[in-house]
Amino acid sequence: MSLLVQKYGGTSVGSPERIIAVAQRVKKSVDDGNQVVVVVSAMSGETNRLIGLAGEISKQPKPREMDVLVSTGEQVTTALLCMALGELGQEARSYTGAQAGIRTDNSYSKARITDINTEKVMADLNKGRVVVIAGFQGINDEGDVTTLGRGGSDTSAVAMAAALKADECQIYTDVDGVYTTDPRVVPNARRMSRVTFEEMLEMASLGSKVLQIRAVEFAGKYNVTLRVLSSFTEGEGTLITTDNEDNALEQALISGIAFNRDEAQITIRGVPDTPGIAHAIVGPVANANVEVDMIVQNVSGDNITDFTFTVNRIDYDKTYSIVQQLATDLGAADMSGRTDIAKVSIVGVGMRSHAGIASTMFEALAKEAINILMISTSEIKISVLIDEKYLELAVRTLHETFELSETQQS
Repeated sequence: MSLLVQKYGGTSVGSPERIIAVAQRVKKSVDDGNQVVVVVSAMSGETNRLIGLAGEISKQPKPREMDVLVSTGEQVTTALLCMALGELGQEARSYTGAQAGIRTDNSYSKARITDINTEKVMADLNKGRVVVIAGFQGINDEGDVTTLGRGGSDTSAVAMAAALKADECQIYTDVDGVYTTDPRVVPNARRMSRVTFEEMLEMASLGSKVLQIRAVEFAGKYNVTLRVLSSFTEGEGTLITTDNEDNALEQALISGIAFNRDEAQITIRGVPDTPGIAHAIVGPVANANVEVDMIVQNVSGDNITDFTFTVNRIDYDKTYSIVQQLATDLGAADMSGRTDIAKVSIVGVGMRSHAGIASTMFEALAKEAINILMISTSEIKISVLIDEKYLELAVRTLHETFELSETQQS
């Protein structure tokens, strides 16, 4: 008997018909001899509806009350799914995050899981029940409801799988696995049968929205076997694992192309090139809870330098205001910013042992007259910042260059 944790996202439980279909899938897993814990999201659109209601009441609602409000979406789904399972003759119990023993810190709307007590869940499983848990939520030491942030149901599922020592954590979504890039941009993108935690972590952080980055981090840290599957079609999905054993000897150079449209760039020119200048600029931005991504500091001339960095587009206005004041305080020549940019990245553990990957990437973009604005690298990824209007062309070009399509692989 295997213990499975299955997570179903908002589109998978988006209507009564879809919830009944999920119940049938869960029942089949039980009939196949498995113990099953299900973690569910709110029905698609429900969280946005609840946030909208809050906005009609208060311009700045208290974070504690917002967590109480938005956590109700998942609770609705748990109850409905248990009812659907009951109609199929399968006993099931619905749990809130608190009832499931998920303890968190006190950071409302972005809480982190600190501990999970699995005693009640295991007791129900051992009685032959399916346990259905509301994702995205937990309880802090004060007994308050907390939420884990957007996409937090993925993290709930992986954390439960780690705590229960589950055989596999299955993430059911509206896609049938992890693709070499977004099939909406490249129709012949290939579904990968396996991908490493390292690669998935990079792809999640670089814009791939298949899995929440915290869920991938958690799975890698606790070595949780993770699989991405479709709740709409049958298939093997994509296994996310420690090592891509199938291709260990002939690892593909590049596994996938990730991209992010939500980039903004700020440049401050003519600042003194002195020790601590980077901290003087980035420090106040970080203190405003804004995450800085790519950074370039030009070579100094006459002890004067230019400093350019990127942030998420939603933080652009706030960051620009902060840097405007810094520019005055530092005696900068001027500053500028733009939001019509995008980031494209190639990811693959195979590039560790192969030279010339960056050169191939840059040459491919140059042939399409795509100018590179900034470059960032790590051991298994290369990211470039480009004009947003060239984003889809760049993704298609790199996908073709590194032979990632199904036909090219064949």
